[in-house]
Amino acid sequence: MTDLTAALDALHRGLVIGLPTDTVYGIGADPMNERALRRLFEAKGRPEDKPIPILAASLADARGFGMIDTAVGKHWPGPLTVVVRRMPAVPAWIGDPHAGTVAIRVPDHPLALELLGRFGPLAVTSANRSGEEPVADDAAALAVFGEAVAVYLPGGGGGGAASTVVDLTGRVPVVLRPGPVAWES
Repeated sequence: MTDLTAALDALHRGLVIGLPTDTVYGIGADPMNERALRRLFEAKGRPEDKPIPILAASLADARGFGMIDTAVGKHWPGPLTVVVRRMPAVPAWIGDPHAGTVAIRVPDHPLALELLGRFGPLAVTSANRSGEEPVADDAAALAVFGEAVAVYLPGGGGGGAASTVVDLTGRVPVVLRPGPVAWES
């Protein structure tokens, strides 16, 4: 069984996987499976009031989760995460249920894009315990998470820096976290 096949199988079973992205190495799960998302929060030790972003293979896939302007597409794939209004059909456990928002990005990493293209969007966060520095690659993630992550796809984070995060829910875009993309409103 190839690594990608094992990762897809684990995702279908509601388990957490490790994957390289264009920014940092991440851990992810099926966001449509509430139990899988809970496992992801538990593995990371992340407070439930801090939503986990969605990674998608394309702007079209991302639009299934949030109301995204086509102008965002000029930065995708790439290290830009946008916070947008959540689509009405998206389950309440995805994103921020109180604000009705979700953070979404399309990574620029061939293995991540292949996985997302074959499975669909994933909830993905940096591979680290909450409050600690992200790890560089699959070997370091294994040392942190052990069996809490079912499959570790090989590789490392491409840029090592977390994505730029921009809130697009108001009249004026607000940069929540500076990063590799210089956002100009």
